Amino acid sequence: MGFYDLSVTKRDGSEVSLKEYEGKVVMVVNTATGCGFTPQYEDLEKIYETYHEQGLEIIDVPCNQFAGQTPGTDEEVHEFCTLKYNTQFYQMKKSDVNGETAIPLFQYLKSQKGFEGFGSGAKAMMMGAMLKKIDKDYKNNPEIKWNFTKFIVDRQGNVVARFEPTHKMQDVEACIKSLI
Repeated sequence: MGFYDLSVTKRDGSEVSLKEYEGKVVMVVNTATGCGFTPQYEDLEKIYETYHEQGLEIIDVPCNQFAGQTPGTDEEVHEFCTLKYNTQFYQMKKSDVNGETAIPLFQYLKSQKGFEGFGSGAKAMMMGAMLKKIDKDYKNNPEIKWNFTKFIVDRQGNVVARFEPTHKMQDVEACIKSLI
């Protein structure tokens, strides 16, 4: 099974096959509307506007598994994103990314790219300290650690990178640019 064999549920409940993204560079990101990383929506939109015409798509999967930071309905999440951040990429149905109820897309992504660390800096240290209290073995499992974890998929459907929310958005953009 590969990336293009999967599907994701849209806000209206319909399924979209990832085969529709074949030949595109895709960023898949789990998001939240009430998180300290929520301002990354601004950077995501800038990246989308810069590279969409060259083949970039963003699959935004809102998730409420991390401290309940995505309250509201799917439509309320969409309204928040479009009104506050003027997002033009589509927000999918709110879904789980970890545990037994994780959607197949995130099960697959985690199987392809495990956790490699938060990088350096104050936010990285803060995330490490927080997660140590939640899961002492967090460094050794592929689970999504928090909102705004990003996976980059190349034009052939290969998962080529995973960026934790603490990674610099410039690094995410550089990865995408190298694939465009």
